[in-house]
Amino acid sequence: MADTDPDALEREIERTREELARTVDAIADRVSPRRVAERGVAKVKANAEHLVSSLGDLVGGVAPHPATSSEEVGPWEEEYPARTVAPVLIGLGAVLVVGAAIILLRRRNR
Repeated sequence: MADTDPDALEREIERTREELARTVDAIADRVSPRRVAERGVAKVKANAEHLVSSLGDLVGGVAPHPATSSEEVGPWEEEYPARTVAPVLIGLGAVLVVGAAIILLRRRNR
């Protein structure tokens, strides 16, 4: 049996309108340039953090915490001081800047 009650039909229409409005708002939020940029920045940050931690592991890890007593310092730490990751990160930053400049120049020339 069909729902012919006018009040019930109006409630169903209003409920459908609200659902449609929420869906349209969600789509607009998802494709807005600001949100797309925010998601891109978050992804780049996550990738950069992963890259830095990988580079740190590759280079020899982050410098150990300073020892609290002279007994905790081993003879190898006196002979081989901890390597820093700073030169690698500076080089990586320079490569990224040059790469970004090349990409921007190529896009501009199209």
